[in-house]
Amino acid sequence: MKLIAGNSNLPLATAIAAYLEIPLTQANVRRFADEEIFVEILENVRGEDVFVVQSTSFPVNDNLMELLIMIDALKRASAKRITAVLPYFGYARQDRKPGPRTPISAKLVANLVTVAGADRVLSVDLHAGQIQGFFDIPTDNLWGAPVMSADIRSRFPDKQWMVVSPDVGGVVRARSLAKRLDNAPLAIVDKRREKAGESEVMNIIGEVEGRFCILIDDIVDSAGTLCNAAAALKAAGAEDVVAYCTHGVLSGGAVARVDGSTLAELVITDSIGNHAVISESEKIRHLTIAPLLAEAIRRIADETSVSSLFD
Repeated sequence: MKLIAGNSNLPLATAIAAYLEIPLTQANVRRFADEEIFVEILENVRGEDVFVVQSTSFPVNDNLMELLIMIDALKRASAKRITAVLPYFGYARQDRKPGPRTPISAKLVANLVTVAGADRVLSVDLHAGQIQGFFDIPTDNLWGAPVMSADIRSRFPDKQWMVVSPDVGGVVRARSLAKRLDNAPLAIVDKRREKAGESEVMNIIGEVEGRFCILIDDIVDSAGTLCNAAAALKAAGAEDVVAYCTHGVLSGGAVARVDGSTLAELVITDSIGNHAVISESEKIRHLTIAPLLAEAIRRIADETSVSSLFD
């Protein structure tokens, strides 16, 4: 088994390698003067089972091209099997046609990964589960809920939990976390988005007064939805509000927005490379998914079941 990393999230790849007790395969990934990407694998990978760790996060297109070129280099170097490990899958929110003459970019990216030469994909909390079907190769989509529920039990054992979905579309994800928290009660924030990048909280479905509310989502981008939801929950009498999100995109002024909100804490995983500004925030904390991904990689390499990782 070989583990190789692109430049998008080297700390996570290094942590995965440490868990597996194997070194990262040496590779030269650089850019020419005109910004074209060049990849050279510096070790023999002929006949090897290779795992490429690369989040297609900001800068999305650069990291995506880096992934595709790395896969192509490995394919041409006669790797036996190539697994694209995508802790964060960019373009996932473009998973349908929002109107006429618009693309389904998530499907296009899935096609590119397949055509480049990947034999299988390992991801974490895809924005929509059906994106697994966009790939014409085996795809394992891990859930962040087990990692989050363990953290919640450790940090807030004596609280009256209530899991809250920040919108109707996230109910399935919220229910999954609630089941892991002894079937904690569930609430939903009903909101209407007036225009892109902004959201307005309307009302809360569920009784949250006196409860320790846990907002759960897959992606936190502008953080407007979470901050507005937290304000509405506090106004409805919630004891406190924390948020758990798998992918911390945190674009624009998201960090400042979180720091100035009624959220007690925002917990994100390390699926996306560290943002320098996060270290300056007192409200944002990282959880690592390195052991989760490493264990999945080990089982895929050993041809054993991955399904127990969903329990």
